[in-house]
Amino acid sequence: MTAQENLTTIEPVNGPLVGSISVPGDKSISHRAVLFAAMAEGTSRLSGVLDSEDVRSSLGAVSKLGAKVNLEKAPDGSLYGGITGWGAKGPSAPSEPIDCGNSGTTTRLLMGILAPWDIEVELTGDDSLRRRPMRRVSGPLSRMGAKFLPEGQDTLPLTIHGTRNLKALDYDAPVASAQVKTAILLAGLSADGTTRVTEPSPSRNHTELMLPEFGAHTTAASGVAEVVGPTTLKASEVVVPGDPSSAAFIACAAALIPGSAIQIEGVSLNPARIGFLRTLEQMGVDASRRSVSSSGKELSGIISVQYCDKLHGCEVPADKIPSLVDEVPVLALVAAHAKGITVFRGVDELRVKETDRVAAVIDGLAKIGVDAWADGSDLFIEGDPDLVIPEGVKFETGKDHRLAMTWALAGLSGNCPVQVADFESCAVSYPAFLSDIRSLVRER
Repeated sequence: MTAQENLTTIEPVNGPLVGSISVPGDKSISHRAVLFAAMAEGTSRLSGVLDSEDVRSSLGAVSKLGAKVNLEKAPDGSLYGGITGWGAKGPSAPSEPIDCGNSGTTTRLLMGILAPWDIEVELTGDDSLRRRPMRRVSGPLSRMGAKFLPEGQDTLPLTIHGTRNLKALDYDAPVASAQVKTAILLAGLSADGTTRVTEPSPSRNHTELMLPEFGAHTTAASGVAEVVGPTTLKASEVVVPGDPSSAAFIACAAALIPGSAIQIEGVSLNPARIGFLRTLEQMGVDASRRSVSSSGKELSGIISVQYCDKLHGCEVPADKIPSLVDEVPVLALVAAHAKGITVFRGVDELRVKETDRVAAVIDGLAKIGVDAWADGSDLFIEGDPDLVIPEGVKFETGKDHRLAMTWALAGLSGNCPVQVADFESCAVSYPAFLSDIRSLVRER
């Protein structure tokens, strides 16, 4: 099926966004809750787990590896229930390759989980996932003693053969990546001694916050994380807060649609995840957050955002990119409506996501008459406060969920309909995105 045959028309909203809403459970935390529960001894109780294609990939993977998954659908659409892990006996060798779908998190974290066990497991995924780099994980895990075949291959499918004699590792990561860091730390749980990961800038710290809830001994500082092994995780209880990356699309919609004033409730306020809020504030948006509770060590609370009629460009330094890496496309759309130039420094990591998001943002903004360009590792957007969306625009997404929602928002907040190819890919992280936006519309 071509993109031309799979277009969704997105109509502009006919009023401001007003009121309160909750977004689906955090995808990163949901993955970790599922995977850590599968590793643990006993039955963990989970609630608020995101029901999306990516998280379903993790659930399917741990089931094939021997965990017993008993999750049900809650009235709000999230998943809750129990997962009984394999504990000290380890995972079972599956009878077929594990298909990780589109989920890089599932794949990379499984590589670390499987590294300490003397079984062979082939990992594969969809076309997009099979193009994403894996040597950044297989390289350090190989230094710990795991084997990956074909040797030296950077992409899926890969077969991992673990070892029960895994060595602890002190690793200086060339890039800040929560997935790489987590994979190494999870392998280090079964190694003798301290496994340490040092990053050039801090990445998401959900792993360091959650592992102690499962009984692991971890230490963390800015850009450094450690685990001490060997240890077996123990069952825990995890309540998953709302996903800040999903909340970002609602927040950006409110910033762009005249008269809007919204609250997003129960969302994670982890400082490593809400860089998008600071960037909106830099652009002049009235955006605030208020912490109201914590689940384990994860803060959650309320995000409030109002429409801004005087957006202005800003500069986002490279060391802040890890805190908003998934939100750069939608922030670029906001920047397209701002006066002046917005610069995102050091965005090379966006080139190895589900698509080359740097190139996709430049191409997509060009379709609505906005100049955007890359210079080395930096992304520039020259905004237009009087931006008018041309008629007949058709956006390509490369089946990337973040791009699907970004270009849909161009239509929702614009003056005429747009068409978005493969819009249904938003089911990877936020299946109800469009209906949630429309539920907030107060018709004129």
